[in-house]
Amino acid sequence: MAEEKMWEGIPRREVPWYPTVDEELCIGCQACIEHCPAGVFEWDDERDVPLVVNRYDCIVYCKGCANACPEEAISFPEKSEVVELVKKLRVQYASG
Repeated sequence: MAEEKMWEGIPRREVPWYPTVDEELCIGCQACIEHCPAGVFEWDDERDVPLVVNRYDCIVYCKGCANACPEEAISFPEKSEVVELVKKLRVQYASG
């Protein structure tokens, strides 16, 4: 079994920071894939859209793919909500 990915002492699976692709808006330019240093996406040749296949590899608070998308087809959760959740998770995991 693979070791669980952690982010700042928190299991990465508990931090809901990863992209969502609106396939209706996506034009298939692949800018998201080119700009993602973490390998979050794979290309679906059949549907001609990016798939989020490694969501927990996404760098927390990075929005490079969304910024690169000319059609604004990529979205993320509200950062302020994730920041608040992370504060609670830090307390939870610090207390063991």
